[in-house]
Amino acid sequence: MEDLLSNKRHPSSLNKLPRVITVANQKGGVGKTTTVVNVATCLAETGKNVLIVDFDPQANATSAVGIEPGTFNQSIYEVILGQASMSDSIIETKWKGLSIAPATIDLSGAEIELVSAFNRERYLKTAIADIIDDYDYVFIDCPPSIGLLTVNALTAADEVLVPIQCEYLALEGLGQLINNVDKVKTHLNEDLHISMIALVMFDGRTKLASQVVQEVRDHFGNKVCNQVIPRSVRLSEAPSYGQPIIYFDPKSRASLAYRALAKEISSVA
Repeated sequence: MEDLLSNKRHPSSLNKLPRVITVANQKGGVGKTTTVVNVATCLAETGKNVLIVDFDPQANATSAVGIEPGTFNQSIYEVILGQASMSDSIIETKWKGLSIAPATIDLSGAEIELVSAFNRERYLKTAIADIIDDYDYVFIDCPPSIGLLTVNALTAADEVLVPIQCEYLALEGLGQLINNVDKVKTHLNEDLHISMIALVMFDGRTKLASQVVQEVRDHFGNKVCNQVIPRSVRLSEAPSYGQPIIYFDPKSRASLAYRALAKEISSVA
């Protein structure tokens, strides 16, 4: 576990592209999908080729980039079951440089269907390997649980980005997530490490939010990104319009914050 949270830079990923980053937190409603969509879009805006893999049956990342259910034939579900190739599932969004492997509610059945499969933890890794050279970054959005889908996402990644909301009980369940990442590292993916912790949903009007920020920084040191993402009504509204925040409201505080966070992430290894 100490290696997972070491403050040292990880030599296997230093200044190396492509990077495969799984965004994970066992708690729901902590800004995982928001962080995936907006960091990915900000990196694409800088000229990088970026792929989002929506690996959550809720498919919120898919709708957040303007891809509606029923408008595509192949999803990540068919890829995992071997019924389609990864390249067949990928859709180019209208945002330059940003593509997505979309999800549908059908993905919720994948964990059951894969239970008896050989090498079941590596299906996503194998799928991504077929297209990895086409992208600078691959971001995997996980469901808020540690099941076979999340284990696949951790096995497929080089690194883990953990969003933590600046609210009461922010660290709840984080210890279990770290333990599970450690198990995947030991048994399935020796290169896996927690590279970044992003503080999100920060409400500067409350003393509690500042206390949570300080507590997380004290506990995790320079694993914590400098940029904090503010709580924002516009940020909450953007997914319902199928737009990342930098296009929905380019001059908002949230847009500036996510651009800064993306720049920071691009320099972290």
